[in-house]
Amino acid sequence: MAAAQGRLSDGAGGMDEPKEAGGTTGPGDTPPLPFRAAVDALRGARLRPQVEVEPTPAPKRLAPYAYALEAAVVDGEEDLADGRLVLLHDPAGHDAWRGTFRLVTLVRAELEPEMAADPLLPDVCWSWLTGALTARGLAFGEPSGTVTRASSHYFGGLSERPAASQIEIRASWTPREGLGGVPDTATHLVAWCDLLAQVAGLPPTAPGDASVVTLPQRRGPQSR
Repeated sequence: MAAAQGRLSDGAGGMDEPKEAGGTTGPGDTPPLPFRAAVDALRGARLRPQVEVEPTPAPKRLAPYAYALEAAVVDGEEDLADGRLVLLHDPAGHDAWRGTFRLVTLVRAELEPEMAADPLLPDVCWSWLTGALTARGLAFGEPSGTVTRASSHYFGGLSERPAASQIEIRASWTPREGLGGVPDTATHLVAWCDLLAQVAGLPPTAPGDASVVTLPQRRGPQSR
């Protein structure tokens, strides 16, 4: 199974902000121990083999420290779903987070148009996120986010293309801190990969998991 990798940054911002490469936090500045321990745990997480994790520069400006990963659920050379996970850390704490750490995510996947039209789709997709965290026994607080579905229809010279639909989950939550003020980031990453796999239409790793809610058949693999 793949081990997680990623990059450190001295700040973080929204998921769509311009990103800068680099693995330092500024001249002479050493990241605080809880953040380094949380990042080390992410780097050492063992993930299911269908999930490929790659480094990505962290966005900036939401917190003094950030670490970012991007991942895709793959089937051969095809992508079934992809996403990004960012760990934020503010040693002084953050009122909105009610903690010193925050996890922010973006998850996307292509859907059959019939599935995208299901009125229960947003609620089910949100339950996949919270259910993935709960199923792993994780304590978390202040969850928030959006579930967006979009459809594309093609005309004129593109009229031969079939209609395409996409689901997008944007969310954030506060991982509860454990010994030394360090959250269990490795298990949060594993739970996030469970969400990716769920959105991609893969079966759960634990057969008969009652927290899993299913939707109609997914679209086939998409070209990378």
